[in-house]
Amino acid sequence: MAEAVTFTDKRQQHIQDFIDRMPSLSTTVTKVLEVCNRPNTSPNDLNRVISLDPVLTGQVLKLINSAYYSLPNQITSLTRAIIMLGLNTVKNLALSTAVLSTIGREDSFRSLPMDGFWAHSICVGVAAKIIASNLGVPAAMREEFFVAGLLHDLGKVPLNNRFADEYIQVLDLARLEQGPLLRAEAMVLGLDHGLVGGMIAAKWQLSEAMSVALVQHHDPDGAPDEHRYIAAVVALANMYANVHDIGYSGDPYQEWPAIRHVLGMLNMAWNSLDNLGEEVDREIEKAQIFLQVSREGG
Repeated sequence: MAEAVTFTDKRQQHIQDFIDRMPSLSTTVTKVLEVCNRPNTSPNDLNRVISLDPVLTGQVLKLINSAYYSLPNQITSLTRAIIMLGLNTVKNLALSTAVLSTIGREDSFRSLPMDGFWAHSICVGVAAKIIASNLGVPAAMREEFFVAGLLHDLGKVPLNNRFADEYIQVLDLARLEQGPLLRAEAMVLGLDHGLVGGMIAAKWQLSEAMSVALVQHHDPDGAPDEHRYIAAVVALANMYANVHDIGYSGDPYQEWPAIRHVLGMLNMAWNSLDNLGEEVDREIEKAQIFLQVSREGG
């Protein structure tokens, strides 16, 4: 048993080394997150930071003028764009840009299909945002749920990159057992994508809510009280995407007792998600634009 623990420790160290070598978030993005997390931040405060970064300025203007918002007149003022988008959306655009340019490249994917992975991630982000809306989460906070859903599986990227052959075994085991991928990861690798997601969140100093969503989306009960809600919403959105086989996460076999438990945490019924399909499709189309704008930062 001591030998197995040592082997797991070595793997975890290998992943930690990989994450340590990943670029840090840019100074601009770090500053944007810092400014947005301050109480009483104004659009002018954010304008002062973003205006120094021509790429991010271009992305903010491109997003506000995209089909995502379908405005009748073109917006050319950065301050006006920030006011119209809202601080949270601008913050999440900056964060998504940083993440996709760092970890979203094709060479990050060896045993997971990149397009399937991002299609699943977008669906979870979109479903989390819609579920949050249905639960009465204020509009200004819903983008946070979208980005938490979008990033929830980031921990799979280093695992599939560093341990490509073993990760194929993980995917095969989950399929053979028709059981949770998380359990297969623990059995084959001795660590799972939730743990690795937390390591990435620590490296990038993401907000506690975002970090909790990455670590606890398979076990929202284990989340701290103040962030259990977002973890449960992302968990349910992830289950929805897997049950409906949208994109590819390597985790198609959902256990209904777990689904019922998360529904109970949110005081929802599964059939309340039946009408999500069309709205999810529409929002995925819009989110593709958000992601396309973000990708152009890389």
